[in-house]
Amino acid sequence: MTLKPEPTAPFHSVQYALRVLETVSKHGTGVPDTQISRETGLPLGHLTSLLLMLRREGYVEQVTDGAYVIGSSLLLLGSGAARRQALETKLQQMLAQLRDSVGAAVYISRYVDGEIRVTQYADGPGTPAVNEWVDFRSSAHASAVGKCLLAQLDQNGRRDHLSRHKTARLTSRTITNEKVLFSKLDSQSATVPVLDLQEYAVGTVCAAVPLTAGSSAGCLALSLPVEDAHRLRAAAATLNRRAAPVLLSLAL
Repeated sequence: MTLKPEPTAPFHSVQYALRVLETVSKHGTGVPDTQISRETGLPLGHLTSLLLMLRREGYVEQVTDGAYVIGSSLLLLGSGAARRQALETKLQQMLAQLRDSVGAAVYISRYVDGEIRVTQYADGPGTPAVNEWVDFRSSAHASAVGKCLLAQLDQNGRRDHLSRHKTARLTSRTITNEKVLFSKLDSQSATVPVLDLQEYAVGTVCAAVPLTAGSSAGCLALSLPVEDAHRLRAAAATLNRRAAPVLLSLAL
């Protein structure tokens, strides 16, 4: 699998956040924001919003003199199996909070070994998950998750995927023409959520934003019943804003 070369918007924030965490970890007793700014080359205006996000997620803490130290979330990660479990727990907590804030079921999906996999999700009684009436692996051309992941692949990667998973018509809105599909994927901005307006299933609308880091394609997505479609764009905008801390957790 080959990714398209352009990094997505959340990826830039995560690069900077990792740089900040590296700087803070070098100063065990704490480091002020002015010194972090000097060492990372980030202007204070940009750094302030990053530090707020890192504090909110527990990756850094501010001590009494205003200096920043490594936070409890990062200390809990550890290594090996314990690290993987801590990351999964952290991600599940983030998804649950995101579910509650957007009022929709939310999902993390990855493109692994040529297949689409929903690796984690959070739903609830009032925020039901999508009914997987057709295997997600076979419906990339129709779902927001699938289109978002395909958009992160190059042309050869897309063709390889569709050679193994044909573009079947799932609803009257499903795009089955490969040329039309690729054109829409190429015109999709990395900063704008990918939408599925009843293309995968009648009665369901979805949105997805990319979580791309290094050689791994991923996405953060949500789904709503069609009667809540009027909330989709606002919910997708919130999803987009919250993508950076999720991607940071995946990158650690």
